[in-house]
Amino acid sequence: MKALKVWLFFLSTLFALNTLAQNYVEGGDDKYKPRVGQEGKDVVWVPTSNELLATMLRTAKVTPNDLVYDLGSGDGRIAIAAAKDFGARSVGIEFNPEMAKLAQRNADRSGVGDRVKIINGDIFKEDFSKATVVTMYLLPDLNIALRPTILKMKPGTRVTSHAFSMGEWEADIEIDSPAKAFYWVVPAQVAGEWDISGMEPAKTILKLSQHYQKIGGTLQIGDESQTLLNPKLDGVKLSFTYLDRNKVPHSVILTVDNKEMKGVYKGRYYNDNAITGKRL
Repeated sequence: MKALKVWLFFLSTLFALNTLAQNYVEGGDDKYKPRVGQEGKDVVWVPTSNELLATMLRTAKVTPNDLVYDLGSGDGRIAIAAAKDFGARSVGIEFNPEMAKLAQRNADRSGVGDRVKIINGDIFKEDFSKATVVTMYLLPDLNIALRPTILKMKPGTRVTSHAFSMGEWEADIEIDSPAKAFYWVVPAQVAGEWDISGMEPAKTILKLSQHYQKIGGTLQIGDESQTLLNPKLDGVKLSFTYLDRNKVPHSVILTVDNKEMKGVYKGRYYNDNAITGKRL
């Protein structure tokens, strides 16, 4: 089974290898020289091109305030780029001990050894829960196996994957150039009923359903209920439009924090009015 997974992975990336070979900058040194296509624990090593990793990090909007974890970090190029080009702190997790040592040497040679740490470890055993950004280039089944862990991370955590998706958790953004990649934001858990205060004089109940970041629901104002218009969940940011009793549309923007919501809605004259919500 492992050999089959490796072969399927190799076939899925074969088309890109010719371009990669032309653009690949040797990441080895006199102590260790990795080979493109060499077998690892669950995957073969095929490095992400510098152009694509830059696109992935830009899509994730990496800043100096971020802590980036690269799962299966190989020669360290993503962790190094996050630190060198975006000013972030970064940690790479690499199962191959010689590759991990090489990646740390590469970070030191790049002048970012003080902001890049490479861990020789297993991505399913190491703790990366403090990451604000997660990057990876793994197999589809590994992505899906990691999915429950990633979904338990702090809402708003950004995740990007070279080549492979996470199954039914649809990506927020699909990157098609210079190669395929995917981007997600870990969504807050909003499903259920919320008591909203400050929006309408009558008792207001927000009822939400959720499938990953896809949401829907209704707003009950007094005895009247209506379907939410244009509901959207982006990490901890919840937004939708509703109609008041005079059929005037109002936009609502709320920030979710566990069992509470805080935000504003545009009133009749489009002034911002503070509102709050509590989970029932």
